[in-house]
Order: sequence, then structure tokens, then C-alpha cells
Amino acid sequence: MAQPPRPPLVLQPPAGDGREPAPEHRIKPVERLRRVFSYTRPYTGRLVAALVCLVIASGLGLVYPYYFGALAEAAFTNAAAADTEAAYRELGDNTVLLLVVFLAQAVFVFFRHYLMTWLGERVVADLRVGLYRHLAVMPQNFFHRTRTGELLSRLSDDVTRLQSTVGQDLSIFLRNVLTLAGGIAVLFYMNWKLTAAMLAVVPALMIAANYWSRIIREISRKAQDELATASGALQEGLAAIETVQAFTREDFEVRRYGGAIETTFGLFIQRAIARSWFAAVISFFAFAAIAGLFWLGGSMVIEGEITAAELTSFIFYTLMVAGSVGALAELLGGLQSTFGATARIFEILDTPPEIADPPAPVQSPAVAGEIRFVGVSFTYGDRDVAVVRDIDLHIRPGEVCALVGSSGSGKTTLGRLVLRFWDPTAGAILLDGHDLRALRLEDLRGAMAMVSQDPVLFSGTIRDNIRYGRLDATDAEIEAAARAANADGFIREFPLGYDTVVGERGVKLSGGQRQRVSIARALLRDPKVLILDEATSALDAESEHLVQGALEVLQRGRTTLVIAHRLSTIRDADRIVVLDHGRIAETGRHAELLARGGVYARLVARQAAAAADSPGEVPGGP
Repeated sequence: MAQPPRPPLVLQPPAGDGREPAPEHRIKPVERLRRVFSYTRPYTGRLVAALVCLVIASGLGLVYPYYFGALAEAAFTNAAAADTEAAYRELGDNTVLLLVVFLAQAVFVFFRHYLMTWLGERVVADLRVGLYRHLAVMPQNFFHRTRTGELLSRLSDDVTRLQSTVGQDLSIFLRNVLTLAGGIAVLFYMNWKLTAAMLAVVPALMIAANYWSRIIREISRKAQDELATASGALQEGLAAIETVQAFTREDFEVRRYGGAIETTFGLFIQRAIARSWFAAVISFFAFAAIAGLFWLGGSMVIEGEITAAELTSFIFYTLMVAGSVGALAELLGGLQSTFGATARIFEILDTPPEIADPPAPVQSPAVAGEIRFVGVSFTYGDRDVAVVRDIDLHIRPGEVCALVGSSGSGKTTLGRLVLRFWDPTAGAILLDGHDLRALRLEDLRGAMAMVSQDPVLFSGTIRDNIRYGRLDATDAEIEAAARAANADGFIREFPLGYDTVVGERGVKLSGGQRQRVSIARALLRDPKVLILDEATSALDAESEHLVQGALEVLQRGRTTLVIAHRLSTIRDADRIVVLDHGRIAETGRHAELLARGGVYARLVARQAAAAADSPGEVPGGP
């Protein structure tokens, strides 16, 4: 099979190595906000309906002051003219009209509030799924440099902040902008002199808003970063709770988390103080303007320039405008939190996966399982020394190839490279003659399965965990895979059998039981290439015997890469590859390598000596 040209490889350095900051940090907050609202595009119909309801409700709100003025005129002017009957009639008519306006507005407010809340919740749900979909395809390198707790904080706290922005803040902003614009237009129509005097305070409000918004935005960013750090500490402590309790470090972990929370609390208090000052300054300027209008308007009434009813309407409109300015100022303070949240969320979404499908993937036929390493070298991004160097290795279809060597020799790295969790920094890995980087990840990994030293089970039932190997498998196929993995016996001993819940990471099962469930999962997948990463190294002798028997069934007819710690488990391998300091030192069968008296023979001798000194251990040599 001809080998296609290798696609170019671009390695991205990990965080903290001097790379340019994510582009999202250089985007203006308003642009980030516009990007947030772009998530409402699939629901344009609902958004338009909500905006129509909002415009109508806000327009009806502008009618209130007019009728309040009419009520005042009916109560005072007609009463002063001793026309009590006309005064009551006009008072009643205006009151009824005002109630009709209230009722109509309430209907539109209901639909506006429901539709905007629906949009907010829908956008948050879409964004959470989109974030998880993006994280699910990120390479191992990304998760090595980013704590899981911090990612969970982004998915929960930061995304929730956006829900308020889309579902509430947008509505509040537009409602108050319409009220502000409409109110000012009506005020100019009523009396331009009083309106000009009222607007004289606007420049001072704008200066104060600009100053405080910058302060609040910076504090919000720091607070959200610190909260993510605290979430990371919490997740780490809970994930390693056995180690925490074994070393009696409960108080230490609580203090560590508590310290991060206290720092976060302090930053949130700083933000609250800044927002409180902001609200106080805006409130003072707004009500000072109203006080000035009372004096100026009262003077104009005394001079006969306007009537008391006109002044009453004007004051109500002014209060409405002042309320809109105050609400917008408060909203601006709250948006600073949103700007910080969007920066982090879009930073994740804008981080491209370093391991991805090629633009034009090779369409390969059924996988045979031939693996070839051609001059493969690999260096982790945060290290200077290569983990593996100049690896040339050909594994034939159906061959069982064992990788052995001392700790750090590169065994596990080669297995991860075959799965394309990373790409080689030099050379190429071929599957049936195709460079792995020329294949779709789904096609590549769909033909493989891995059984590791510490298999991960999910918190559902045993049946669910085995079915994870092939989601469309029937119950009969699941049970057949369990029997082949020597797992059916212990599963049926549980009262609920295959419906037994295994707990988080399978904590309710023993190590050997977890291992056999993971083998059943791999059997059900029916892979062409199997990777066994020290699959029995953590088991006792009895469990190892059962698991080894299941592994022998699993390996039949498959290309198997065995990463071995206990050398006794790979004596029957078709070929043993001995790694030393990242290079291939020896290759051959068990007997050949022992007779050669090289690196492998020394490893076997050391394990045999260690087993002799530790009763109960399985000897590593013959």
C-alpha cells in the first residue's frame, strides 16, 4: 500500500512558555458581548417576538407620566374652578385609562420576560454543550497544563454569568434605553429649557461611569480567576480523597481551599465596594439633578411659564429618565463580570486542538493492524530531553509485541503515540502503510482499544460500562464479552448482577474486577489493534491469573502492543522490544534475550531477586 505524503506538523508550546496570549484577550469587551449574543441567531424568531413585546411595553410605560399629569389637572384645576362633578368625571376616566394601560403593559411584560428568560437558558445550554464538545476533542497536552477544576468553573460559574446577560441584562438594557430615549424626546417636546438643564449632568455621569467600569472589570477578572483556582483545589482534593485521608491531610486541604476562597471573597468584596461607590455617585448626580429641576420648575410655575400639571408630568418623566440612567449604570457595573467570564470562555473555545483530523483524510479499507515506527522521536513540550529517540519498529498484523524497560524508558509514550494522543516530534507512525496523521481520528481510534493499569469505569452500572465499548451492543453480546473476560462469575454474584452500580471510577469493585470489566469492554469493541498498558502490574497473584486468562482471549487475532512491568506476563510474546533511555536496546523472544545476557536479562534478574525478597510476589523470571 503506497504511503501518502505526511501532512505538515505544527507543535504548539504549552502555556507559560512565553507564547502570545490568546486572541480573545485583545478583543474589545463590546466585541465579546456581541459574540455572546451571536448564540441567539438560531432563535431569531423568539428574539424578535421578545423585542416587539419589549418595545410595546416600554412605549406603554411612557404613557404613565402623561396620565399622572392629567389626573393632577383634574384634581386641582377643576376643583379650583368649583366644578366638582367634572373633576370626578375626568378623574375617573383617566384612572380607568391608566388601568387599561397597566393591564396591556403587564401582558407584554409577561411575554417579554418569558421569551428572554427562555433565550438565556437556551444559550447557556448550547454554550455548555459546545464547550464540552470542544474540550472532548482537545489533546492530552491541553489537560496536562489545565486543571480539571478550573475547566469545571468555566462550565458552571462563568457560563451562568452569561445566562444573566442574555436572559436579563439584554432586556433591562433595551428597556431602559428605549425609556431613556423616549423620555428625553417627550421632555424636549414639553419644555426644552428644563430638559437642557436636566441633561447638564450627563457628562459628569459618563466620566464617572467610564472610571468605575474599568476598575470593576479588572477586579471581576481577578475574582473569576481566583474562583477557578479554588475550584481546581477542591476538585483535586476530592479526586484524591483516599490519599488525603491516608496522610491525615484533611485540615491541610481545607485550609488550602479555604485560603483560595478567602482570597476570592476579598476580591468579590472589592468589586462590591467599587460597584457600591459607582451606584452612589450615579444616584447622587441623578437626584441632585432632580432637586435642581424642582427648584427651576417651581420658579417657572411661580412666574406663570408652565402649569402645575405640566410640572407634575415633567417631574414624572424626569424620574423615569433618572431611573433608566441608574439602571443602565448598575447594568454597566454588572457587565464587567460578564466581560471577564466571556474572556475565559472564548479563550477555551478559540484554542485549536493540536491533534485533529487532516483536511483531506485518507479513506482506508478495513484495518489489518500493521504498525510501523519510522525514525520516531518525541519530546514533551515542557521538557528539553527526548522521551523516545530514533525508534524503528515493524509490528506485523496479529503479532503480540511487548515493550519492556526500566521506568521512564518510553514504553507508555509509544503506546500513547500509537493512539495519537500526541504526534511525534520527528519521524512517523504508520498503520497499514498510512501515516496516522493522514487518518481521521475516529477511524484510527475506532480500530483500537486500550486496557490500562488503572482502568477508568464510569459511575453507572456494570452493563453500561461494558457497553461503552460498543454502544449498540445487545445484552447478550455484553454478557458474552463478560464471560470471555472471566467477569461473568463475579458479576452474577452481586444481587443486581449486571445492573450493579459501580460508583465513581468503579470504587465499589476490586482492582481485579475493574480490570476484567475493562477487558470485557475492550472485547466488545472488537479492535484490530490492542494496547495493554501494564494491565496486571497492580494485581495480586490470584487476580492476575484470572486477568491474564482474559487477556489471552482478548489478544487472539489482534495486533497487540503490551507495555509490561511484570516480565512474567510477556514470556510468550511473539517479540519483546527492550527500551533503554528512549532507544531500542534489544529485540527478540524471551529465551533469546535471556541467553544474550543483556539489558533484558538484567531486568529479569532484578525482578526475580525482588520477588525472592518479597514473599507473595510473582517471580519475574523463569
